[in-house]
Amino acid sequence: MNLDALPAPGAALAAAGIEADKRFGQHFLLDLNVCRKIVRLAELEPGESVLEVGPGPGGLTRALLEADARVVAVEADPRFARLLEPLAEAAPGRLRIIRADALAVAESDLIAPNASIVANLPYNIGSPLLVKWLTGPFRPRSMTLMFQKEVAERIIAGPGGGEYGRLGVLAQALCEARIVLDLPARAFTPPPKVDSAVVRLNPRADRPSDARVAALQAVAKAAFGQRRKMLRSALRGLGGELLCRSVGIDPSARAETIPVAGFLALAEAVERAGPA
Repeated sequence: MNLDALPAPGAALAAAGIEADKRFGQHFLLDLNVCRKIVRLAELEPGESVLEVGPGPGGLTRALLEADARVVAVEADPRFARLLEPLAEAAPGRLRIIRADALAVAESDLIAPNASIVANLPYNIGSPLLVKWLTGPFRPRSMTLMFQKEVAERIIAGPGGGEYGRLGVLAQALCEARIVLDLPARAFTPPPKVDSAVVRLNPRADRPSDARVAALQAVAKAAFGQRRKMLRSALRGLGGELLCRSVGIDPSARAETIPVAGFLALAEAVERAGPA
């Protein structure tokens, strides 16, 4: 059997009698045309290795296999194993199904280090997974990820607005990030209460060192953890006013007004200063 002969994801889901489980933040994307569009936006190379998290009934998985990808699919819900097996049979040697918690796996043990990540992420773990992939040892070639739209907007937000925060600073310091597709709630089964968006993240060639990234996380956590306070107060534990003045930042400014470059400068100063 080839991929074209398989039943549509929605039909397979209905035949199996499987419903979404709120514990896993599940909202299924069953429209193959939309799934294929997401795969096109991922700009994969022929035969490229791809990590997918939360494949569910396999709509996006099928589109990835149609594009000649070699897929490692990590799924925490054991109910979907039998729905994904026909895909593996129709694309011999190109789909490996791992039953595991994506937050706990070591990606480098599962897939090549230069693989891309393409996923309709479970809503309840989307942000933690992104932080893991941004800061951890696994360095994907690119990431094309579905989030709740409000999370997607935080990832790409610039200074000056309420959406700008720790997640955007970290993502933009390490990647070029942009929203490439908006999807309404009705595109999913069951429809969530919010719209969604696909974010494309391409790692920056000038990625900071691991030590600088660790310092950046500490600075952003402190600054946005008390975002209504002036930086002289919010960053007191990291040097406060002296830290800000050392890199030419007004100590009376608030975190939401500081661009990513400013946070990187603060992180560099913290790294130079070493442990307190």
